[in-house]
Amino acid sequence: MTAMKFVGQSATRIDELAKVTGAAQFVDDLDFGPNLLYAEVVESPHAHALIKRIDASRAKKVPGVVRVVTGKDFPYTFGLYMQDRFIFARDRVRFVGEQVAAVVARDPVTARRAARLVKVTYEPLPHVLDLKEALGEDALLVHPDLKNYSHCPWFFPVADTNIAHWRKTRKGDVEQGFREADMVFEDTYTVPRYAHCAIEPHVIVGQYDLAGRLTLWSSSQSPYTQRHVFAEALAPLGLKHQDIRVITPFVGGGFGGKAGVSMEIIAAALALAVKGSPVKVRWTREQEFYNTYQRQGVIARIKMGVKKDGAITAIEHTLHWDAGAYVEYGANVVNAVGLSATGPYRVPNVKIDSVCVYTNLPPGGPYRGFGYSEFHFGLESHMNRVAKMIEMDPVEFRRRNAIREGDTLPYGAHMNPCGLVEAIDKAAAEIAWGKKEESTSPHKAIGKGFACFWKAPAMPPNAASAAFLKFNEDGSLNISVSGMEIGQGFLTVMAQIAAEVLTVPPGRIRVETPDTDRNAYEWQTVGSHVTWGCGNAVKAAAEEVRDKMLQVVHRVHGFAKEDLYFEDEHVKCRSKPDFALPFKDFVISGIQTPHGNFLGGPILGSGMFMPEFTSATGDPETSQGGHPNVHYTVGAAGIVLEVDRETGKMRVLKAVLAVDVGQAINPDLVRSQIVGGLVQGLATALYEDIRYSLEGKLLNPNFTDYKIPTALDIPDKIVPIIIEVAQPDGPFGARGVGEHTMIAAAALVANALEDAVGLRIKSLPLTAEKVALELRGIRYDDVKGSTMGLCFMGDPQQYAFFTKNSK
Repeated sequence: MTAMKFVGQSATRIDELAKVTGAAQFVDDLDFGPNLLYAEVVESPHAHALIKRIDASRAKKVPGVVRVVTGKDFPYTFGLYMQDRFIFARDRVRFVGEQVAAVVARDPVTARRAARLVKVTYEPLPHVLDLKEALGEDALLVHPDLKNYSHCPWFFPVADTNIAHWRKTRKGDVEQGFREADMVFEDTYTVPRYAHCAIEPHVIVGQYDLAGRLTLWSSSQSPYTQRHVFAEALAPLGLKHQDIRVITPFVGGGFGGKAGVSMEIIAAALALAVKGSPVKVRWTREQEFYNTYQRQGVIARIKMGVKKDGAITAIEHTLHWDAGAYVEYGANVVNAVGLSATGPYRVPNVKIDSVCVYTNLPPGGPYRGFGYSEFHFGLESHMNRVAKMIEMDPVEFRRRNAIREGDTLPYGAHMNPCGLVEAIDKAAAEIAWGKKEESTSPHKAIGKGFACFWKAPAMPPNAASAAFLKFNEDGSLNISVSGMEIGQGFLTVMAQIAAEVLTVPPGRIRVETPDTDRNAYEWQTVGSHVTWGCGNAVKAAAEEVRDKMLQVVHRVHGFAKEDLYFEDEHVKCRSKPDFALPFKDFVISGIQTPHGNFLGGPILGSGMFMPEFTSATGDPETSQGGHPNVHYTVGAAGIVLEVDRETGKMRVLKAVLAVDVGQAINPDLVRSQIVGGLVQGLATALYEDIRYSLEGKLLNPNFTDYKIPTALDIPDKIVPIIIEVAQPDGPFGARGVGEHTMIAAAALVANALEDAVGLRIKSLPLTAEKVALELRGIRYDDVKGSTMGLCFMGDPQQYAFFTKNSK
């Protein structure tokens, strides 16, 4: 393979100067002038209630109030995958905090004061916060009209139930697999909800101008998808895609919470209601917690059969997801897990049921890891326990069953090239697996944890990427794409890919943030797919530009095109070594011929990429027959954990994560993803603890009571390990890595905790408080009571509806 100059190098981020100097502007920084209006939302205090009357008469009389809007003004549903939600609640509310109305005023203080004067009369209804109750035979229906909702073709809702989607995957004969096993082990694991906690809250400004054009400045991971959802929802008002423009400047973190559409559609509706003036909708930190998306809670029951030699014969994995009041995006998380809940292992007999369930808690949706962190907690905990039962080393057990290139996946397709075994070996070696460590403190113990992980991008089969590329007069480049820079280094990676093709250094390449009027199409920045998808589009655009440049030189000078090549921003020729034409001399003005005329002109190119081999046409009863996932990124991780037996406090002495990225376009950015992902994952295991009241109200929507790690809480040492087994269809062999680095974290802590003090905890979070109580023989859940993040417990197999219909 030819050595690369820019790909594989840790180039300086091209957005660093703008960010460190404060020049980078986020939506809330943009100046819209003195006519900017502000919105305040009126929220439901009930988890489930009928709306009997809305009286806004007092609010309308407040000086400075411009408009009060309710669901009667915009009786339209929206949703990316399932259209199950109104812009403003109509007739009934389904969670505490749901928007019922909005006040638009000339300043935020007036809007807030007037919103308090809107009187809403409710008739409270029984609510369902418990999965067991939601799945009972006579369950209260959160959405009685579910059978009438529009949804994507690969969702399978069950009418007249609370099941919004049920993904079934069947491979082989699972019962025969259990009969062939020497040992079968079954248990249940619980993962609560979590909040995204991006630094920048959701904020959007909408303006509907006098010419009928709707423009939105949005803090978003999905500008084109937002435009599409807005156009579909507002079509009854005559708006079309060409009438809507979404501009996305810098974004202060997303983690999935700014994917798709949640609160953003409020600004679109309000802009239509106050034609001519821009209107801003900005969430508070509290609203960030309860009215965007939360990571869904899940109860997972795993049954695994194994031979004495460690070979897994069968897995039955049943997952019930608390998706909240609306599933328009969250059901796709459930779908993705239903296709991959075997983990990165060869399993001949598989039965997966991934069930998306409506409750009266806030809507669940995408979160970094897209459901994989949740199911890996149970699966990787189970792997350790099974290994112990058959008296096999847990690392060797994983190595024995590790998936390899060509192995059959749960839905019948074949595994892409991967370096999982290499990752297992390197991660184990780095933590000195098998060597017991002792603490210098008599009341502390040290344990080691290990886990593997995998994840595929969760995307529809026609998720496309495109790119525009043009030269400037000085030979520098502009790239226009609509993938989103959310801190991961996307802009820099796109510049490096173009640089490798064209030899223009990344520092001379500007990559533009999205504007749906001007930038090329991108489905969304989710699923860790943009390096792969958008990177392929940028590479194609750069190759088109290269071919055009070589064609111009060929036409003027007559050199054979196969003799021409690029080096250091020059076109050179193998058959004429002294020929060197600088790009800047012809990429705009062309090349003058001996006759005095010019050939060429401004050089620009476009590229697109769509994974044309994918399909979502699998059998809904088995998932066999389609090819829903494009590829998997795999890896392994380990930690060394110190546990205080008296206080339960845990300290990560060392963490290591090895991940196969195919090709690291920028190794430093990959290492940063490993560090950040591990810390975020460890936070969900050790600190973050969401609480609800019995009435469905979130009790800790703030950083005082919902703890996230600070610099004092990070591991003493983090060791990133990059594995590179090329992805054949990736740009220079690359595949995504953004989400994968947090997936193993919770299981790592659970496994290390057991290794240190012999305590196996099967529910998250693994807080010091929980560990201290459990070490004293006190069940934490008994103490915590019904305010736990998941307001449900029990055996999922007892759920009446599921038991009758899961065969």
